[in-house]
Amino acid sequence: MKKLILLSIIIFGILSFSYSQINIRDKIKRKSEQRADRKTDQTIDKGLDEFEDGIESLFKKKDNEADKEVETSETEDESGTGETREQSATGSPDQTADAEAKSTPELMWSKYDFVPGDKIIFEDNLVGEENGEFPSRWDLFRGNAEIAKFGGEKVIMFRDGNPIIVPYIENSDKDYLPDIFTVEFDLYVEPSASYVHLWDKKNQRTLSGEQGTLDITHERMVMGTVSSYYPSENLEERRWVHVSIAYTKGKFKAYMDDVRLINIPRLDVNPTGISISCYWARNDRLYYIKNIRIAKGGVKYYDRVLQDGKIIASGIRFDVGKATLKPESMGVINEIYDLMEEHSDLKFSVEGHTDSDGDNASNQKLSEDRARTVMDKLVSMGISKDRLTSKGWGESNPIDMNGTAEGKANNRRVEFVKL
Repeated sequence: MKKLILLSIIIFGILSFSYSQINIRDKIKRKSEQRADRKTDQTIDKGLDEFEDGIESLFKKKDNEADKEVETSETEDESGTGETREQSATGSPDQTADAEAKSTPELMWSKYDFVPGDKIIFEDNLVGEENGEFPSRWDLFRGNAEIAKFGGEKVIMFRDGNPIIVPYIENSDKDYLPDIFTVEFDLYVEPSASYVHLWDKKNQRTLSGEQGTLDITHERMVMGTVSSYYPSENLEERRWVHVSIAYTKGKFKAYMDDVRLINIPRLDVNPTGISISCYWARNDRLYYIKNIRIAKGGVKYYDRVLQDGKIIASGIRFDVGKATLKPESMGVINEIYDLMEEHSDLKFSVEGHTDSDGDNASNQKLSEDRARTVMDKLVSMGISKDRLTSKGWGESNPIDMNGTAEGKANNRRVEFVKL
């Protein structure tokens, strides 16, 4: 009996062990199959995703092409040119760009409209002045001012004592400035101001207050309550600038180089003379000016052409003894250009004249070269060459005496003679 029980136990154990092994093998097999199925499913899913994406993009591309074909066929020009309605409405790309450019308002603004007066009433180029002496064409009201040489050129140097100088003009106690006049000079500016007073501080007592004084620094101008800054961020504090002032029956404009900074429609004072001062000048902070000119204004250029058949322009300037235009000449040249643009029938002979300094032959050639320079400048700006000729007269046709600085300045001119 015991043997039978033992045998049964052994047989049951063997059967249990076999069954367990079968179960483990089955589990392993099932797990393997499940894992393989998952990998297969993932692979298939990935493949299907890519396939679907490809199909979708393909159909989208086809749809877009179909839409374009439909749009083109619907909007073709009836003339058969293939121009679409959209192109017909907005034009070609170039036409569209042109239309956009035209839709943007064009700014027409003149920042430099200065034209010097045509009759010079005072000029000082410091010719013949001696270094260290007081400038002979001026009078002194206060402080110290002397002739010096700076950068190789003669200048009036303001030293100390709040120097103020006034032009040495006959009857300077009277109002010697006309209703239309211009003032010009070159100034070596710095952060502390120089001043132009619109009355003779020594001989006149007609004006007072800030409304009659223009102050100038390296970066701005101020006239009374009106001020304006030079449009640049990188200005050298000490440098030469060309200062221009234009007064026309109450209207006051002031310029630094080729930029108009002050434009007052009605000045509250009546200018009667000129004083120039440098309050901050010291022996260790020197100020310099040169090339001073005061001129009487005239009638408009077109009126001059109708009245005299020519325009006399003393405001076109050149380097000494050369045909190189100075920047301040552009105010006049721009006016001539505008005049010729407005009146397409106008044709000019550009004619150069000199003073009597130097010999005849060199003055003749210089006048020819200067006239040609002005003509070429107008052509480069867009005036047709067949509307201009040039010639030089040298010193042969003066309009003033060559015995004074003002007379010589009037004789150094460019004329635009109507053809």
